Amino acid sequence: MNQISAPAAHTNVKVIKWMIYMMFLMFAMTTDSVGVIIPKIIETFNLSMTAAGAFHYATMAAIAIAAILFGHWADKLGHKASIIIGLCIFAISAYLFIIGNAFSFFLILLVFSGIAIGIFKTGALALIGDVSTSTTDHTSTMNLVEGFFGVGAIIGPAIVVHLLAKDISWQWLYAIAATLCVVLLIMSAMVKYPKVEKHSGEKIDLKRTLRMLKNPYALAFSMGAFLYVSVECAIYVWMPMMLKSYTGNFLFLATYSMSIFFAFRALGRFLGGWVMARFDWSWVITVFSGLISVCFITSVYYGPSVGIYLLPLSGLFMSMIYPTINSKGISCFPKEKHGAVSGVILFFTCFSAAVGPLAMGAVSDLGGDITYGFILATVMAVMLFVGLLANSIYKPTQEILRMLDESEYGEAVQTGGVHE
Repeated sequence: MNQISAPAAHTNVKVIKWMIYMMFLMFAMTTDSVGVIIPKIIETFNLSMTAAGAFHYATMAAIAIAAILFGHWADKLGHKASIIIGLCIFAISAYLFIIGNAFSFFLILLVFSGIAIGIFKTGALALIGDVSTSTTDHTSTMNLVEGFFGVGAIIGPAIVVHLLAKDISWQWLYAIAATLCVVLLIMSAMVKYPKVEKHSGEKIDLKRTLRMLKNPYALAFSMGAFLYVSVECAIYVWMPMMLKSYTGNFLFLATYSMSIFFAFRALGRFLGGWVMARFDWSWVITVFSGLISVCFITSVYYGPSVGIYLLPLSGLFMSMIYPTINSKGISCFPKEKHGAVSGVILFFTCFSAAVGPLAMGAVSDLGGDITYGFILATVMAVMLFVGLLANSIYKPTQEILRMLDESEYGEAVQTGGVHE
């Protein structure tokens, strides 16, 4: 194993980072477009909203299961192999959407695409550690990665709307994503990856991943991700219903509330790359989680007349929380375990994305109004704030992050290089 020259290393790292950015943008184009696809699915197949909602739940459930079952592949087979395997499955399943004409067929493809995302996303998340120079740089990069995810969440629905306006099937969105996936597949096969040193000698298998569930750091950050994602889902699943009764003078804000929210979220994540490199991450996300709680509490109390402003604005405050929680959770472990811990956090993320909106919908049905679902989301937002406030005060991860900065990133900090 030889250290490559600094210029070559620098160039290689840039290529790898852009490959990761584009991977997140690519799959976000599909996963975050279901909101504009579902109405067409209901119309075409005469489905109930519950049945059509499987377009969201099937993918999220598949990602969650794959993250737990196959997350260790990134550590066992290598980041390159897991990314290539995942991208291959995604490209094939996405292209097959073009020949489909049955709802059950689409659901099967969504399951396979979710499995693919679970495989290559854990590999990509683990790879971020390999191209980072410190745990702080890891968090900064993670915010940029999620920023590109936010861009994909804007591009995907826009493409679907454009296709439908031209009387072209929404299925072509998946063909577009598949084509971008093939380009990424070629890049991932050709680029040289940093090599990760394995020191523990621990057997890498599913049991190792499951043992990770008992680790207090993995569990704490996973619960943070669970609470955050449930709160975020309240916005992009139920906010349109919450603002439906708005009758004021700014109706256009209700119409474009989702686009405004996603734009704020994407903008904040790109800013996060700069903010997290300069300020204490724990206090940044604590303050922002507090502002989210204020937005939700005020919106629930005053209703759509205030929610029309504060709920979309909450996207700016949400922007840096998930990528930072994800990054710090991963950074609490040596690089050789990044695949496994990425899988654990991703499992809780997608599990929350599936059950959170479902619970809010059920509570709203029982109460007879969507406000009850937002009350549940508000409780979760406050719980997240309390947890992050305790983390900021007691700083339980400060020492382990400092130690791993020295043991896992020390050489990269000194040389600016990576290993082949």
